[in-house]
This record gives sequence, structure tokens and C-alpha cells, in this order.
Amino acid sequence: MLLQENMIMDKIESEAGDVSVAPEIQERLAELTADLVEHLWSKTYNTQGKPDWSHIFPYYHPDIVFQDSIQRVEGIVQFEAMCNRLTKRCESLRMDLSNVMKRDNVISMEWVMTMSFKKSPTTPLYGVTRLTLGEDGRIIQQRDYYDLWGDIFNNIPYFKKTYRKFLSKYFG
Repeated sequence: MLLQENMIMDKIESEAGDVSVAPEIQERLAELTADLVEHLWSKTYNTQGKPDWSHIFPYYHPDIVFQDSIQRVEGIVQFEAMCNRLTKRCESLRMDLSNVMKRDNVISMEWVMTMSFKKSPTTPLYGVTRLTLGEDGRIIQQRDYYDLWGDIFNNIPYFKKTYRKFLSKYFG
């Protein structure tokens, strides 16, 4: 599998700027299993700081639709740009995975993403990702679910208590 990933990366790097995956490379991509996703994502979010998504981009379909609590992004060019923006904004970004599962064409995983930005404390976000595989086996849809405001507000002194009171009063 390592040789396969290296060949993919060599091909992508040699086509600087071309986000499509050549058919011969697509044929050599390993089937996305729960174990492979856990392996690939573990390499993406390393403990040395900045994430590197370059080795997983070939697993995304050109028509990827990504959606989370903040945004909806369509197409691989926009998806790669979003990932690169996040890398630039963060001082460090780490993701710890658990419960990675596959059923039919859906892979899901629970995660804790720990981010640090300039002049702000380290902030953990707890979430779940659902990856939907297209007919060609690549990721055609990614939906990330997380409580952005709760996780961030919990780390702001003096505001945490007010936020929790508000939630309790209006939402039980």
C-alpha cells in the first residue's frame, strides 16, 4: 500500500495544479475500508503541527460535496482550497479518531479535533464525519457534524457559564 500511495503522490506532484486523478492512478487506489481511512487520516493530522491532506485528495471525487456546521463546498478545487485555508489559520491541528466504521458505501468516524490559533487557547471540537463513496469508490460526499459554538464557548472564560445558562433556559 505504501508503494501505491507513493506512486499516487508522484503522479499528482508531477501534474502540479491538476486536481483530477489520472485513470491509471484511479485504478490503483486501494478500496477505502475503515482501516485504510483510519490509517490515511492518522497520517493527515499528525502530532507535529500542520496537517497534510495531499495523500488523501486522490480519494476524493472531482464533484465532492463537503458540508459542516459553517459551510458547504462543492468540487475538489474548492475543497482543497478550504483545507489549505484551515492549515494556514491554525498554529497546530490534531485529530484523534475512534469508532471508524464502514457499512455499504458509507464510512463514519468519531473524532476529537484539537486546534490552536494565534493568541487563543487550544480548542477541542468533538464530532462525527460521514463519508459517502461514489460508484467509483471515491468520496463523493463528506458531512461533518459537531457543536462548534458549544465546544468553543466552553473555552471562553466568563462566557461559558452564561452560554450554559442560556442553553438550559431555552432548550432544557
